[in-house]
Amino acid sequence: MTKFGPELRRRRLAAGMTLDDLAARVHYSKGQLSKVETGRQRPSPELARLCDAVLGAGGELSALAPGGPAGTAPGGAAPGGGSASATGWSRPTRRQVMTAGAASALGLGAVPALGLGAPSVLPLGTGPAPGPAAVTVDSAADVYGSTVHQGIEALFHEFRRLGQTAPASVVLPALAAQTRALPSLAMSTGGRTRQSLLLLTSRYAEFTGWMAQESGDDAGALEWTAHAVGLADAAGDRDLAAYSLVRRGLITLYGGDAGATVEAAQGAQGRRLPPRIRGLAAQREAQGHALRGDRDACFRALERARDLLARAADADASETAAFGTTHVDDPAAMTAGWCLLDLGLPRQAAEALDREVARLPHHALRSRVRYGARRALAYALSGEIDHACALARPLLTEGEALASATIRVDVRRLSRVLARHPKNDAVRALSPRLAAALHPSAHLVHDREEAPRV
Repeated sequence: MTKFGPELRRRRLAAGMTLDDLAARVHYSKGQLSKVETGRQRPSPELARLCDAVLGAGGELSALAPGGPAGTAPGGAAPGGGSASATGWSRPTRRQVMTAGAASALGLGAVPALGLGAPSVLPLGTGPAPGPAAVTVDSAADVYGSTVHQGIEALFHEFRRLGQTAPASVVLPALAAQTRALPSLAMSTGGRTRQSLLLLTSRYAEFTGWMAQESGDDAGALEWTAHAVGLADAAGDRDLAAYSLVRRGLITLYGGDAGATVEAAQGAQGRRLPPRIRGLAAQREAQGHALRGDRDACFRALERARDLLARAADADASETAAFGTTHVDDPAAMTAGWCLLDLGLPRQAAEALDREVARLPHHALRSRVRYGARRALAYALSGEIDHACALARPLLTEGEALASATIRVDVRRLSRVLARHPKNDAVRALSPRLAAALHPSAHLVHDREEAPRV
C-alpha cells in the first residue's frame, strides 16, 4: 500500500494528467484518488486495474495493490482454504444412496431378468424373459446397459437444464446421490457398455463439482472433479484429467489468484489433447492474464482459444463436445468481453458483452445472470450508473433464485462501485435488492456433499 500511492502519482504526472483528469477517466472522485496517492486510503483491486489501463502500466499497479475482496474465494474462504460452510442439506446415508440408484434404474424402465441373476436386466415391455439357454448373462447385461445408458444420459441433460434455473444447493443433493450410485450400476452391465457408462458417470461427477462450486464449496468442487478424473481413467479416457485443470483454474480465478489460474490452464494445452479442451484452457489462461493485467498475453491466449474452438466445432462428435458451456454461442467472444473488464477497459467490455449476452438462449438463466451481472458491472465502471442499475434490476431477482456463489462475486463488485454514488436515485432504489442478493439466507450450507473415493 505504501508503494502503490507514490507509483500511481508518478505515473499520473508522467502522463501529464491532473487528479481531475484521472478521476474523470476511472470514475472515482478526486478526493478518493488523493487519499490513495497519499496512502490514507486503501486502493481496491478494481481501482488498480482501471488505473493500469488508463496509464498503460501493464499490470504493474495491480501488482502493487494490496489483496482485497477480489482475492476472497466465493464461499467466503481464502482460495484453497477448504470448504465454506454452505450447502443446506445433510449428507445422505448409504441406504439413501442405494435407494436413489435403485429408483433411477426402475425409473428408466428396467427390471431384473428372471433366471439370469441380479446383474442382468432387460427393459420393460420386451415380453417374457428368455431362459438361460437363449441368452448369456453378458449379452443380457449389454442389452440392459444400452438401455440404461440412454436413460442416464437423458437424465444428465435434465440435471444440466435444472442447473440453469434452480439454486445449485437444490440440485446438488440429488445429483451427488445419483453420481455416487452410477459406478456400481455401470459395473453390472456388459463389457461393451460398461466403458461408455463409466465415461458418462465421469461427466456427472464433473458437473457435480460445478454445482458444488456454485454452492460455495470450493474444496468439494475439487474433490468431485478428482473423482471425475478417476472415473474417466477407469473408462480409458485421459482427456478429462486435462479438463480438470481448466475447472481448477476456474476456482482459482474466482479466488483472485491470477498466477495459479494461468498455471493450471497452461497445463491443459498439450498438443495431443482434443482442440476443444485446449481451446477452453486457452480461454481460462486469457482470464488469468487479464486478472494479472497482462494485456498482450491475454489477447494472445484469446486468439489461440478462438482458433482451437473453431477447429473443434468441425469435429465435435465426441464426449469432449460436452465439456464447457453449451449455451454460449461464441465462447471466445464472450471470454474476450469478460477479460476486457479485468484489464480495466470497461467501455469495450460493455460493448462486447452487449453483443454476446443478447445471443444467449432465454432458458439459460444461470448463464444470462452470470454474464449479465458482468455486463452491468462494466457499465457501472464506465460511469453509466443509471444504465447499470437498469440492467442489474431484473438480474438480481433471478439471481436470488439461483443463489450462486460465483455470480455473487460480480454482484459484490457491482455493489461496491454503486456505493460510491449514494445520492443517485437508481442506486438507492436498487440497494435493497443488492443486499438481498448478497445475503441469501434461504440457501445456507450446513454440510458438504463429499465425493466418493475411486
